[in-house]
Amino acid sequence: MKKQQPTAPDAQPLSQQDIDLFRQSIGATKRVKNDTVRLTGQQKKPIAQRQQVERQSNTEFYFSDEYIPDIDTHSTISYVKAGEDRYLAKQLRRGDYNPELILDLHGLNKETVKQELAALISACKKQHVACACVVHGIGERVLKHKVPQYLVQHPDVIAMHQAPLEYGGKGALLILIDLPVDVSPLL
Repeated sequence: MKKQQPTAPDAQPLSQQDIDLFRQSIGATKRVKNDTVRLTGQQKKPIAQRQQVERQSNTEFYFSDEYIPDIDTHSTISYVKAGEDRYLAKQLRRGDYNPELILDLHGLNKETVKQELAALISACKKQHVACACVVHGIGERVLKHKVPQYLVQHPDVIAMHQAPLEYGGKGALLILIDLPVDVSPLL
């Protein structure tokens, strides 16, 4: 369907002589090619789908089921990263650190747990939260054994300890996250 040009009430069609006169006065010109691009075919993945793929690759990078660290998950869980002060575990045990974020993993499978742990650590870094609580529950003890093994593998976890009773006791862990030092100058 072609668009029709609006015409003024007193407009008359151009004669061939007028058209020739117009082309003479304009000079040598080239006809303009239509450079309109019509997009067809594959479109980009939606943002949510791309973020999901990125999160999955991050969790696969940090957390492995095959790596088994040398920590005892059958008794009180306590871990401090090499090179850090061993006193951090005692501070976590005594409740000197209060968690600002709490992640509840009840009812999740191992793959979803990996993604949630990576998201928790990322959120802690973005919000500058040093201590978080991971509630894994006791249940069949699958997550109770796997969660500490995953957390030990992440480079930003500097310490973890079984949570005090008010945060979940044997069914939870308190973790300390390594936050970047703010080097912005004081104004």
